Amino acid sequence: MKIAISGKGGVGKTLLSSLLARTFAANGYSVIAIDADPDANLATSLGFPDADRITPVSEMKELIAERTETQQTSAGLYFKINPRVDDIPESYSLKHDGIRLLVMGPVKKGGTGCYCPENAFLGALLSHLLIARDEVVILDMAAGIEHLGRGTAKAVDRLIIVVEPGKGSIETAYRVKKLAADIGVENLSVVGNKVNGMAEQEFITSQLEGFDIIGFIPYDSAITQAEISDTPLLQASPDITTAVRGIYDRLLQLAQA
Repeated sequence: MKIAISGKGGVGKTLLSSLLARTFAANGYSVIAIDADPDANLATSLGFPDADRITPVSEMKELIAERTETQQTSAGLYFKINPRVDDIPESYSLKHDGIRLLVMGPVKKGGTGCYCPENAFLGALLSHLLIARDEVVILDMAAGIEHLGRGTAKAVDRLIIVVEPGKGSIETAYRVKKLAADIGVENLSVVGNKVNGMAEQEFITSQLEGFDIIGFIPYDSAITQAEISDTPLLQASPDITTAVRGIYDRLLQLAQA
């Protein structure tokens, strides 16, 4: 199962990504977690030691130059658009508590020229992870879906948009839905996070008519305390653990449908 998670900044994409990764791993699945958010903190949420010292793949300049065979000539920059990446997950990922982690680093924007090899390498790596691997892949993304191209989008089994009770995240959900349709992502669902009571749950439901809402995660200050004290997030709040387990069960049902 390949799951991509998007949504407005601050809504809890990384929280859901880490808790789903933990839940799949706890149930015997081999899991690769990919941090594709420029504000990378999935490693911290997963409890990886020395998370602040992890080098994103996009910053491994020598590796990228070697694999893309980058050459700067008087006529311009030349590089391979299909570099070898099949060994990257084993050789350059970190593993902790049964979860393999890759931090991708930011996608470089168009017009930056010399950054094209990085984009080619990241694109090839993501395609390999989503298409050629048989693990559960959890992809923690930014508000957009820049890491996904038309080819890799077809390999995503489920794109989850995380929202919270607020207009901003609802608007982002509609933008992501349009972007997803443009590149061929067919299976899209929503998870409501930081929900405090039925009124907020009903607000999200009413604002997202036509979306497939697969669960709600309650607001619980215990998560903040767990982050401060480095307590495992999956053990911090029984209510949140139950909610995520329900989302996990729903994802398995959708995969079997």
